[in-house]
Amino acid sequence: MSSDTVATVRGPIPVDQMGPTLMHEHVFVLTPDIMANYGEQWWDEELRVSDAVEKLTALKAAGIDTIVDPTVVGLGRYVPRIQEVNEQADINIIPATGLYTFDEIPHFFHYRGPGALFDGPEPMTAMFVKDITDGIGETGVKAAFLKGVVEERGITPDQHRVQAAICEAHVQTGVPITVHTNGAAQTGRLVVDFYRERGVDLTKVVIGHAGDSNDLDYLRFLMDAGTTIGCDRFGLDVYNPTDARIATIVALCAEGYAEQIVLAHDASCYMDFFSDEQSQALLQEAVPNWNYQHIPRDVLPALRDAGVSEQQITTMMVDNPRRYFSGVGR
Repeated sequence: MSSDTVATVRGPIPVDQMGPTLMHEHVFVLTPDIMANYGEQWWDEELRVSDAVEKLTALKAAGIDTIVDPTVVGLGRYVPRIQEVNEQADINIIPATGLYTFDEIPHFFHYRGPGALFDGPEPMTAMFVKDITDGIGETGVKAAFLKGVVEERGITPDQHRVQAAICEAHVQTGVPITVHTNGAAQTGRLVVDFYRERGVDLTKVVIGHAGDSNDLDYLRFLMDAGTTIGCDRFGLDVYNPTDARIATIVALCAEGYAEQIVLAHDASCYMDFFSDEQSQALLQEAVPNWNYQHIPRDVLPALRDAGVSEQQITTMMVDNPRRYFSGVGR
């Protein structure tokens, strides 16, 4: 038994109590400026909280004990709302720190930091470390991992600052990193090189959305470098159909890579990218399986039917998440 603990919204728990875990799920993805000015057209706080409680309670009933929530600044992170949900839904929610941007950093950071108009230390690093060591805002909830993005545009000058801050916060605190990548553009390759040069423990990195790709050579490259690949967009068939995602995992498990694969949907209880009833209906029509239930209901049985062993499923769903948050590397 490990003595390591991981921070959750309800406080630290032993990593051995994480149980089956979905490694990339959001509770809410929101745009606070829009909510503050136009939210009356589509946001009902009580309804959205109760809906989240219902969906997370159903997920727990489906056999999932923990979700890892990479909602950070840029995605509407507001921990008090998540605390309210988690008071009513008995599931572990693991929170993150970091910054979500595909390219440019917010003007809040633009004029301060290394090479900026007011040159000096990187403020993002201090903010990320504070979230990890002291807690997020005044909630007392500590972030358990770091989240960033390297999208199709690559590591732009602003993105360089974000990623460097993430690397430095990782080196200072030891917490792991999850990075959103573009599978088609294979930006995980950029991540591996950038992180390795900055002393990141690559066994503590999940290359998020790697499962959008079925290029086995690319996926092997990521895992052979030491990282874990996130097969974490099940249900988003617009990027990669479920049967193809499953076939890729089956092939990699047959090659012995199960210890470096984690699963999720990248779903949410509510995302205001689709913020009215018509948009929600169109979303449901376009991606009907993009919800928390798809993996326990459909994906795991399909993996079993395709020859993935029960031990390999436990490795991907339980052991790998536990090791990711443990102080002991692979």
